[in-house]
Amino acid sequence: MKVKRILFSSGAVAVTALTFGLLVALHAQSTEDEGSLEKDPSELATAYRHVEVASVSDAIEQLYGKQMYLSHRMQAIFPVKFAGFAATVRLAKEENRDPHALDGMLSAIDAGGKDSVYVMSIEDGANIAGMGGLMGTAMFARGFAGAVIDGGVRDVAYLKKIGFPVYATGVVPSTSVGHYRFAGSNIAMTVDGVPVRAGDIITADQDGVVVVPREEAVKVLELARQLDFKEHSMYAYIEQLRSIVEAVKKFGRL
Repeated sequence: MKVKRILFSSGAVAVTALTFGLLVALHAQSTEDEGSLEKDPSELATAYRHVEVASVSDAIEQLYGKQMYLSHRMQAIFPVKFAGFAATVRLAKEENRDPHALDGMLSAIDAGGKDSVYVMSIEDGANIAGMGGLMGTAMFARGFAGAVIDGGVRDVAYLKKIGFPVYATGVVPSTSVGHYRFAGSNIAMTVDGVPVRAGDIITADQDGVVVVPREEAVKVLELARQLDFKEHSMYAYIEQLRSIVEAVKKFGRL
C-alpha cells in the first residue's frame, strides 16, 4: 500500500495556524453576554475593534438594506484600525475676523475622552484642513480612538509621529481660522453622504470607515462576527479544495 506524503510549506502552516487562532478568538467573542455590551460602552467599542469593517458594512446592509460606509474619498493618513463613539462637530463657511469663531470646535475636544471618535463636517472643506497636530495632540492625550474629517488634514508628519489615526479627504496645508465658524457639536449631520449622530459607532480599518447607528450596534456586531467567522473558516477550506465555488456553497459567504 502506498502512503502519500503531504508536505506543507512554512507559509501554509503559518496561514493555517493564523486561521485557527482567528476562529478561536471569534468563537470566544460570540459567546459574550450581549447584555454586557449594552451596559458597558467601552466593552462595545473594544468588541468592534475585533471585527472587520467590511463585515460590519455587510451586516448593516443585510439587516437594514442601508449602505453606511464612507466613500473612497475618505483615506487614512497611515494604515490603522480603530472604533469608538462619534463626537460630532460641524464648521460653516464664513469669512470672519472673530478670534472666538472656532472656540466651540476646541471645546468639543476637551469634552471628549476615551473611545471618542472626532467626526467633523466642513462645508466645502476639500481644501481646508479641519485639524492638525495641535488638535490631534489634544485628542491623543484625552484618549480619543481617532478622527474622521470630511475635509482636509495637515501636520501629517506629526500626527504619524504620535500615532494618532485620522481619516480625511486629503492632505492640505491650509487653515480654517478666519474662514469658518463653529456651527455645532454633538449634533446629527451628514459626513461624506452618510448620516452620523453623536454616540454612533464609528469603525475604521484599511478597507474604510463605517457608521453604525448606536441603537443597532449590538445586533450589527453579532451578525458581523458571524460573517467574520464564516470568512475566516473559508480560507483553509479554499486552500484545501482549491475551489472558491465549493467554499461559497458550503458557507454562503462572499
